[in-house]
Amino acid sequence: MSASTLPIQPSPPSPTPQQTAEARAAFTASLLSTGTSTVQSDLQNRAADLHANSAAIDKQEQALLKETKNLGKESDKWQKVVDEGARGVKETGDVQNWAELLERDLCVLEDTMAMVDEEHGNVDKSVDGNLANGRP
Repeated sequence: MSASTLPIQPSPPSPTPQQTAEARAAFTASLLSTGTSTVQSDLQNRAADLHANSAAIDKQEQALLKETKNLGKESDKWQKVVDEGARGVKETGDVQNWAELLERDLCVLEDTMAMVDEEHGNVDKSVDGNLANGRP
């Protein structure tokens, strides 16, 4: 069969304007319902996720507040330890200062006693109790 011998098939009847409008409306409604349900489903899922995440964030916020209070208490404890250490260092400094003043006063007394001994001719003994000429 050649192309010229093929039977000619009748073309389908063309739709009426009313049929075209009805088909277009049905197609648009189908697209809208499919799109709307998908979009609506996505939005509902996102809203559910937001609510779940909000609850988790609230829980984390409460835990963070609790830990912050605990950290504040611990910080106060450490501050007391530091204050006690500083007080101890100050007292040690005060004791050292007192010892230096005492040593200075003893040196003054020693020098005074040495001058008194020189005036009285008692230069036999040195400060540590040994004789001045080096003999015990």
